[in-house]
Amino acid sequence: MTLRVAIAGLGYFSRFHVAAWAGDARVRIVGVCDTDAGRREAAAVETGAQGFAGAGDMVAATAPDIVDIIAPPPAHAELIRASLGRGRPIVCQKPFCTSIEEAQAVIAEAEAAGARIVVHENFRFQPWYRRMKALLDTGDLGAVYQARFALRPGDGRGPDAYLDRQPAFQAMPRLLIHETGVHFIDTFRWMLGDVTRVFADLRRLNPAIAGEDAGLLLMEHAGGARSQFDGNRLVDHDADNLRLTMGEMEIETEGGVLRLNGRGQITLRAFGSTDALPVGENGVSYPTTFGGGCVAFLIGHVIDHLDHGAPLENEAADYIHVMQVAEAAYASAREGRWIDTGGHG
Repeated sequence: MTLRVAIAGLGYFSRFHVAAWAGDARVRIVGVCDTDAGRREAAAVETGAQGFAGAGDMVAATAPDIVDIIAPPPAHAELIRASLGRGRPIVCQKPFCTSIEEAQAVIAEAEAAGARIVVHENFRFQPWYRRMKALLDTGDLGAVYQARFALRPGDGRGPDAYLDRQPAFQAMPRLLIHETGVHFIDTFRWMLGDVTRVFADLRRLNPAIAGEDAGLLLMEHAGGARSQFDGNRLVDHDADNLRLTMGEMEIETEGGVLRLNGRGQITLRAFGSTDALPVGENGVSYPTTFGGGCVAFLIGHVIDHLDHGAPLENEAADYIHVMQVAEAAYASAREGRWIDTGGHG
């Protein structure tokens, strides 16, 4: 059976969603929705779907099996409420809703309606992280001591920073952690377990933007490991495509050090060795689209759930902990101290 998909929100990042849905033979895009007439008309032509100005009309007319919300946070609650239907997965972009309280309210409404919300948190679906997590899960490397990611996209310099791709970044009062760092809060939590407390030191380097664009976030995990997100959007890293991985990661374990470079290549240097050996295919087969095809991998994960009952990752109720960690990071930066997040495994 072909699954019916309706898409709400057709801004910059929707191109990756539309391409991913269109590229999966198990689904058909039946509706596209945006308040901008030009966007929805262009998307309707591209996909062959009906165009709508409102999500409620779209859902009523197309009866979709899945709704994908690709709109800014202030629109999330209304769009989710317009999309509720028993058994229907709703995929919703991050940052999720405008607050933890609003998120909890719409999650409760979705549960009462028999709907399931999946937060479109796609970094954990990047193929290099799936490979690294699978290697950690074998237990062959022993205990994980610490992990760190250095975000270095090099896109935050000067008065025109972000204007060519995502101009809303300039006006965000919270940028580095709220918009980008949450990807790594989620990824490190997925790899290492719930975050129990955090310490953050955040700053703004580019005066042309409203929010922070550099800083450090330290996280303690319930299993004993620590992780570090070291972000600086003004600095680049060694990569042909700075947006492929957006930086570099190291995971230090009892058995050795896993390292991800900016080309999506993974190496393992065993403890006591001077040789860093490649892991897997080292990026040869990675798709060239955003994040190694992570949007399509996440979308395929949701389709797998409907197609044959595969378990869902990143359901919204679970994602609340990621939002709590992000809030704790800002509290720590204000107060200059470690903040407990309430995550205890």
